[in-house]
Amino acid sequence: MSVPERDVFVPHAFPEKQIDLGEVVLNYAEAGTPDKPALLLLPEQTSSWWIYESAMGLLAEDFHVFAVDLRGQGRSSWTPKRYSLDNFGNDLVRFIALAIGKPVIVSGCSSGGVLAAWLSAYAMPGQIRGAVCEDPPLFSSELAPAHGHGIRQGAGPVFELYRDYLGDQWSVGNWAGLAAAAQASSDKMLSMFDLPAEPTQNLKEYDPEWSRVFFEGTVGVNCPHDRMLAQVKTPVLLTHHAHSVDPETGANIGALSDLQATQAQTIMRTAGVEVTYQSFPDAAHAMHATEPARFADAVTTWAAKLPPAQV
Repeated sequence: MSVPERDVFVPHAFPEKQIDLGEVVLNYAEAGTPDKPALLLLPEQTSSWWIYESAMGLLAEDFHVFAVDLRGQGRSSWTPKRYSLDNFGNDLVRFIALAIGKPVIVSGCSSGGVLAAWLSAYAMPGQIRGAVCEDPPLFSSELAPAHGHGIRQGAGPVFELYRDYLGDQWSVGNWAGLAAAAQASSDKMLSMFDLPAEPTQNLKEYDPEWSRVFFEGTVGVNCPHDRMLAQVKTPVLLTHHAHSVDPETGANIGALSDLQATQAQTIMRTAGVEVTYQSFPDAAHAMHATEPARFADAVTTWAAKLPPAQV
């Protein structure tokens, strides 16, 4: 199912482009000029490229910026039964080769941050200069992680509601039922979601089958995070945003726990790469959207220390 058949889109500050990668057509936007280092931005689950709009203008001073819609989000192709970390990642390998054409720094938030690590581990030689993992759910987005809590002890209840009340490709579309179920839930993560009367623009552009594959664990069945992190090959910036433990239930609130952040760093450093860890305990999960200047400064400052691109 191709999303452009659904009349849900709105104009944005940057012109949109499309590129045919074979199975999928990826939608993206650019900012900056080709003489600057390339930077690829990967949005979090439920978001499209334009979640980076404010940050792109700032980053364009130092980078040739590309922001993409992953398959199943935004104007990119929807691919029922074909959502997995490996498919998302290989789309991006092709995108870098065909649309960017030179070594790139990749920065992703949330599941996009997991994909940034994936690219550092599995992209073609020389494609990736460095990876920014912005508050990524490493281990915590897996069904049975090697370290710490899994998806059903974290964001899973949110994805379960999307799965059941929206349905694959919006086949159910019961927004009122979703809102009522969320309001009745005692889950602390769900209580953090402010659901309006109508679906937000980003959700209108999102295939809820994403939520199914994360909740059911099929998204990464062939990509365990501990093995992926052990194969990371480039410098990494790992940012860790607001998180806590519910004193009543012991449930972790946030993208990943301190234990998981520590274990991820240990695995990557054991693999021989340089890992920079930055804690932003007061930052929202998508800092690039809520504090674009702070995000742009963190990325630009870290990227300035990377070795020059080998073209």
